[in-house]
Amino acid sequence: MWIFGWKGPSGFSARSTAEEVTEGIDATGLTAIVTGATSGIGVDTTRVLALRGAHVVMAVRNVEAGKKLKESILNEIPSAKIDVMQLELSSMASVRKFASEYIASCLPLNILINNAGIMAPPFSLSPDGIELQFATNHVGHFLLTHLLLDTMKKTARESNREGRIVLVSSDGHKFAYNEGIRLDKINNEAEYNCYRAYGQSKVANILHAKELARRLKEEGVNITANSLHPGEIATNLARNNGLRVKSIDVT
Repeated sequence: MWIFGWKGPSGFSARSTAEEVTEGIDATGLTAIVTGATSGIGVDTTRVLALRGAHVVMAVRNVEAGKKLKESILNEIPSAKIDVMQLELSSMASVRKFASEYIASCLPLNILINNAGIMAPPFSLSPDGIELQFATNHVGHFLLTHLLLDTMKKTARESNREGRIVLVSSDGHKFAYNEGIRLDKINNEAEYNCYRAYGQSKVANILHAKELARRLKEEGVNITANSLHPGEIATNLARNNGLRVKSIDVT
């Protein structure tokens, strides 16, 4: 069983590293955006993509932290191609600004990894008046993907290489409210449960990936969309409640 480090059908196990999984893959010529690139699995995702030759754009809230990580990776991998851009996913204005600047750069986009997120904070609203977990984990990534989709389609068409959209969800989707996504009660502080609200946002990630995959296939576009549960990893994702679990972070 994978939980004991035994290999599954893929040939990998819970103990497999990103370097092992990507051994032999040449990502030269690919451009990838990784949100939440300075913390948790975002760090290793950025490092290993760069190691395999991809041009990685770190979409991060804390630009200084991004620059420090870039410097650290360059010390290890002098040939790495990395850029740092500011992105605050809880702010739709920030998401629009990021997308506008990215499109203006005329960079291609082969891979979009929607990794950033927060887990179980006390109730609060985003700058746009949306419950913070739903705004950060789902709405921000939904808008980002929508705004960059034409660029991804153009890249897939011109490069003749399959594009990839990855939404980092969580097994925590099982802890959503009984109704699933409570669209009519997103901002209901009186009934807010930090863990169920987290699960709700993860359900939204999964549904987003499934519907996007269906539409891309229907259009005949050479792009795949998938959601995933990355496993239980000791990171600072749940720093709001003292737990250290699955890694996705907005820093």
